[in-house]
Amino acid sequence: MISSRLLPSRPFAALLCGLLIATLSAPATAQWKWRDKNGQITVSDLPPPRDVPQQNILQRPDPAAIARPAPAPAASGPLETPAKPQVDKELQARKQAADQEQAARVKADTDRLNAQRAENCKSARSHLAALDTGQRIARYNDKGEREILDDKQRASETRRARDVIAADCR
Repeated sequence: MISSRLLPSRPFAALLCGLLIATLSAPATAQWKWRDKNGQITVSDLPPPRDVPQQNILQRPDPAAIARPAPAPAASGPLETPAKPQVDKELQARKQAADQEQAARVKADTDRLNAQRAENCKSARSHLAALDTGQRIARYNDKGEREILDDKQRASETRRARDVIAADCR
């Protein structure tokens, strides 16, 4: 049997348990909070998955709470300045990837628009050249009947082709 003199007193044991709980709960201050795709709020000490949009991240851990410098020993040399808190590298990499993806999307849209303008320019110049030859030009109306352009319609088509050339041939 264990002697009652070897067991700590109850107040001392309670104090020891309290200190242990307080010490172990300190890392829990670095919490992430986000809303998942189903609308449920999730809290974790790990960052959210990559598919969670930035606007759904409700809380990030405080960088100062994460990167606390260790206390310097009493016999150390000159007092060192605390290290700057490190920015979350995964978050920074996600932001950089999103920026690159956005830039690529904008470039693809610009390239597509420029190709469409070049095609419109080519068609308008070809149409204007045909109108300027003076030959009879026919087109089909809504009923599918063939019509020959008169002088007024030819002037209207010429003006429209020149407007397209002015807008798209830069």
